[in-house]
Amino acid sequence: MAATSGSVLQRCIVSPAGRHSASLIFLHGSGDSGQRLRMWIKQVLNQDLTFQHIKIIYPTAPPSVFLLLGGFSMGGCMAMHLAYRNHQDVAGVFALSSFLNKASAVYQALQKSNGVLPELFQCHGTADELVLHSWAEETNSMLKSLGVTTKFHSFPDVYHELSKPELDKLKLWILTKLPREMEKQQ
Repeated sequence: MAATSGSVLQRCIVSPAGRHSASLIFLHGSGDSGQRLRMWIKQVLNQDLTFQHIKIIYPTAPPSVFLLLGGFSMGGCMAMHLAYRNHQDVAGVFALSSFLNKASAVYQALQKSNGVLPELFQCHGTADELVLHSWAEETNSMLKSLGVTTKFHSFPDVYHELSKPELDKLKLWILTKLPREMEKQQ
């Protein structure tokens, strides 16, 4: 477990009893911490929540404005669903080689939203044959029409994969959303 002081992130990890082949991220509720959630589960079960093959991670997040959600492919889709349907108070969302289908519940949720929405950072390879570039463009356009501020980056000749230029752009975006001196901005 990492030490905590002020706004430093803390995480508790419960290692699998056997060979690690899967992971579970268990998020705490508002005003709570990963450590307290783990202790609560231990009280209820009289032991840690453990599995033979699953590592459990209980992160502690400071106020949600310090939290970014994102992922690659289906991970980016899941992040968009989580942020735009349930947790619109996060600092931002990133989706790499990801899309939402035309009838996505995300669009329906955003039609009912009336607050400030997290910015979307989206990257996609033009040569992606698994998740078509046009699907990502359509997702971006639809989200933009529903009030989401977006940054969309196309990468020529990139397939359904990560590229260094894409990750470099993502790093820069992350640092604009979560600069090193966050506590001084508060």
